[in-house]
Amino acid sequence: MQPISLSCERPLAERAHACLGISPFNGYFTTERITQLTAWALRTFSNVHLFVPDVPAAATLQALGYSPQRAATKARRQASYLSNKICRALASLGVPDPSGRILDWAALSQNTRYRELLNATYELFKSDDEFADVCVEATGWVLHGRLEPEQITARRLEIAVDYLLAELPLFLDTAAIVGQPGSVFCYHTSTGFLERLYARELPVKPADGQGFAVVAPTADQGRMQ
Repeated sequence: MQPISLSCERPLAERAHACLGISPFNGYFTTERITQLTAWALRTFSNVHLFVPDVPAAATLQALGYSPQRAATKARRQASYLSNKICRALASLGVPDPSGRILDWAALSQNTRYRELLNATYELFKSDDEFADVCVEATGWVLHGRLEPEQITARRLEIAVDYLLAELPLFLDTAAIVGQPGSVFCYHTSTGFLERLYARELPVKPADGQGFAVVAPTADQGRMQ
């Protein structure tokens, strides 16, 4: 478990809350891996949620060439499949009300703090050209590996950026969204965008109690690091 900046060290040390990022259409997140991650988080943090960007995933699918209708349908089906895997994993660990631990669009769209952060992010994206350029550029990592480099056009990036903007509130202030004193967003990899965000080099800044940590399996598959 590696914090990606000095500002992430305090919320990581306090271990009040972990938000596990679980990406749709990513083979990394098997039922076994989700169970392993959640078991580790429950041992390590006082409270745990799992973030599933289900509806925003439709933006990525549209950027890959799906029509809006097909993208929305495919995203919903994948989200249902992923939520079922998460609920099975949580139930196997004895977690009551597994669905209540999932931060998906149904939960977040009704959350006042999430909506405030999302609206503020979009306003900044529309008003600050430098921030918009950074976000669009960062969106490229979502499409790499799914498209050939020459296929990643400016138009595709403009469509796909909605996925990043929908995630940003969780990177900025998950603690306030879930009503915790602090939170650490946990994922198995990082990006240059996130490293700049948590180094406070971008116009938008994470809350003081918000951290980010890279969490990956050790050689012993029963443990995380």
